[in-house]
Amino acid sequence: MSHRSLFAGLALLIGASLLIDAATTIAREFGISEAVIGLTIVAVGTSLPELATSVVAAFRRHAEIALGNVIGSNIFNILGILGLTAVVIPVPVEASMASFDIPLMLAVTLALIALVLVAGRISRFAGLAMLAVYTGYMAWLL
Repeated sequence: MSHRSLFAGLALLIGASLLIDAATTIAREFGISEAVIGLTIVAVGTSLPELATSVVAAFRRHAEIALGNVIGSNIFNILGILGLTAVVIPVPVEASMASFDIPLMLAVTLALIALVLVAGRISRFAGLAMLAVYTGYMAWLL
């Protein structure tokens, strides 16, 4: 690994941390709920390193690395980080999240798995459709 790559990685981590802190503070000042902050600002900010890695892998035609990076990161965050946190301190889940958000996330995940198994790839159209679903979901939350 070159020094330039190491510097770029550290800059990305520091930038993501600053982005999360500043955006969260601004969102709270505007009275945006913690759920929306977590599902947007924190999700994007903490995913920036994985996103950068996946974009580079995709440009280099290594789609399996891009997909594995995203899936692996999400599985680790959900099972490892959330699981460890819940062992130490119980994590409350709002009723609305348990009745709507979690089933929606499960449905989207199952649709993605079906898409990959049937088509063997995620096309640009499918990617745009996923972004549209996320945008609609965020609009509904706000």
